[in-house]
Amino acid sequence: MRKLLMLGLFVVSGLQGCYSQTGQQKKNTMDSANNKKNEAYSRTDTGKVVMSNDEWKKILPADVYTIAREKGTERPYTSKFEDFKEVGTYYCAACGNALFKSDTKFESGCGWPSFYEPISKSSIIYAPDHTHGMDRTEVMCGRCKAHLGHVFNDGPPPTGLRYCINGVVLDFEKAKAAAENYKNKH
Repeated sequence: MRKLLMLGLFVVSGLQGCYSQTGQQKKNTMDSANNKKNEAYSRTDTGKVVMSNDEWKKILPADVYTIAREKGTERPYTSKFEDFKEVGTYYCAACGNALFKSDTKFESGCGWPSFYEPISKSSIIYAPDHTHGMDRTEVMCGRCKAHLGHVFNDGPPPTGLRYCINGVVLDFEKAKAAAENYKNKH
């Protein structure tokens, strides 16, 4: 019975709009410490990054490459950012582009980190996605075109949007003010 219930929850999650395409189980999301060999990674450069998939494959961890360049999807409820509550900024793990502020993150119940608004209009680009018999809108990094996830029209106010994002392609930096407050309290 438990297996049947878990299977039902997985199917419902997929039907909510965040469809799992790969069996990614690793949680090797990148952070700035892991980006030493990735010359494209910058949190300050806003110039477009144009590289071949072969070049990306050499510098990205396998799980990030699968999602960012091959449009994969991590398994639901496996992202370390799913229940993450820290205050700060989410960046593209492939190139360091700022994507979302933590105050736009919300609990959607779909199994992936969800946000209702990107950090800027240029941080995200959109493309129609008709794969798997669905009509969806794919969201990609506005700097390097890494696949991030999809956006749906069932989010909370003020935008009514739900950016359903693969946590594997997110990098996070805690807000400096929050880090200072925490340090001062402890």
